[in-house]
Amino acid sequence: MQVKIIIQTLMLCVCLSLLNTASLAKGNKIVIVKTNIGKFKLELYQDVPKHADNFIKLVEQGFYDSLLFHRVIPKFMIQGGDPDSKYAGIHDTLGNGDLPYKIDSEFKLPTYYHRKGALAAARDDNPEMSSSACQFYVVVGKIFTDDDLDKLEAKKGIKYSLDMRNTYKTIGGTPHLDGSYTVFGQCIRGQNIVDTISNVARDKYDRPLENIRIIKIKIKRRWI
Repeated sequence: MQVKIIIQTLMLCVCLSLLNTASLAKGNKIVIVKTNIGKFKLELYQDVPKHADNFIKLVEQGFYDSLLFHRVIPKFMIQGGDPDSKYAGIHDTLGNGDLPYKIDSEFKLPTYYHRKGALAAARDDNPEMSSSACQFYVVVGKIFTDDDLDKLEAKKGIKYSLDMRNTYKTIGGTPHLDGSYTVFGQCIRGQNIVDTISNVARDKYDRPLENIRIIKIKIKRRWI
């Protein structure tokens, strides 16, 4: 019996090792988002290349350093990346700043969707659903029922897989955004910080009353 347990333990270790190797083989990168109230880590999906590569490019340029999370909504999401927020006054209205290009949408349903912690690109109201070059959000979300998801399927004309349904019913998310905004990453550590940011006091435009600033985003060079 003891030998059997040892063998099972060794097999489990091998499986975990293979999973880590597979993650490395995908080429996904991890970035650390340090804010004035804590930090969280994001995995970027390299099979959503236009968005992931653009985000990495901006991180390497230091573009996001000192920008604000200018829009926060409990049980929904936190949004940042507006270049106008860097030197904004406390009463300035934010959310319209961008860079002079857009990114083509890269929807990857049902692989990537708006589960809790999803990293996605913001956008304006354009028929191509092209993304902002720099504004992004991290999902907080809420729990949904099968009835809720049935109604969304009928309204949006998309089908939620069993995995998506189980996730939205247990972990939560924002399924009404699926198929409309590109998901290109996931929060893998520090979701409690994201949740905390979403719950700070805010004005009628959902801007925090006290600045929540991105101190720095940096690339982590190896898988954790």
